[in-house]
Amino acid sequence: MHIHNSVKRVVAIHDLSGAGHVSLMTVIPILSSMGIQVCPLPTAILSAHTQYPAYSFLDLTDEMQHIIDKWAEINYRFDTFYTGYLGSPRQVRIVEDFIARFKRENDLVVVDPVLGDNGKLYKGMDETMVEEMKHLVRHANIITPNLTETFLLSAQPYREHITDGELKTITKTLSDEGPEIVIVTGVPVPDNAHLTSVYAYNRNGNRYWKVTCPYLPAHYPGTGDAFTSVITGSLMQGDSLPIALDRATQFILQGIRATFGYEYNNMEGILLEKVLHNLDMPIYVSSYELLE
Repeated sequence: MHIHNSVKRVVAIHDLSGAGHVSLMTVIPILSSMGIQVCPLPTAILSAHTQYPAYSFLDLTDEMQHIIDKWAEINYRFDTFYTGYLGSPRQVRIVEDFIARFKRENDLVVVDPVLGDNGKLYKGMDETMVEEMKHLVRHANIITPNLTETFLLSAQPYREHITDGELKTITKTLSDEGPEIVIVTGVPVPDNAHLTSVYAYNRNGNRYWKVTCPYLPAHYPGTGDAFTSVITGSLMQGDSLPIALDRATQFILQGIRATFGYEYNNMEGILLEKVLHNLDMPIYVSSYELLE
């Protein structure tokens, strides 16, 4: 007899940083608050995330393979595979192999292709990683690149300004490679520095969505991890894509607003603990629009 797990389970393949609300320390509380069991598969352990001036770093690439092999031995299964920062081409290949071995027909694969921002690659990322990430996103149902990562994955030069029409073309092209849903974050709004938008394309129904929200002048690490985690939890709960986009953008906005008023080191990321309870609340305003 197959006993169905009454709580949905996500395997979160991210690094673990002791200081700063990023990666697993963002993913676990958000998804747990949304009623989803999180099974971490840590890619590395750091004393603090890499934007701090000093940090220790323990690479767990070999251990990742051991963990996966032991899960296979006990026939452990997941409803969703969710990947964030991957530190090397070998880690990407381990993840690809893991998904190929474990994924059942209706399981979800969410890939946040962490490569760069503001037109540049992150420290430690190179062209080889971009090529490996292009392979990984083909196995995904959902990808959540920022604008820089969108250009990298589609092999186009970075441009700060992009029209709705150009974004529709790029998201559809990326979707044609594999992922059913492509969500592009951090798209500047022309002529308005106070706003930022998120674009999404859903191949199922061939629809394009856009959510515009206030841009607050503060940079907090981990907001990308928080955004994709809320999207993942929302879709696992059965929400539609536009509702998931709304929940995620509003949660980030609430998090930044709750943090912004304090004398606080931005490096620590948003004060998640102040806003986690909001994940249970209904959505009051809808800010999404359907692009024709």
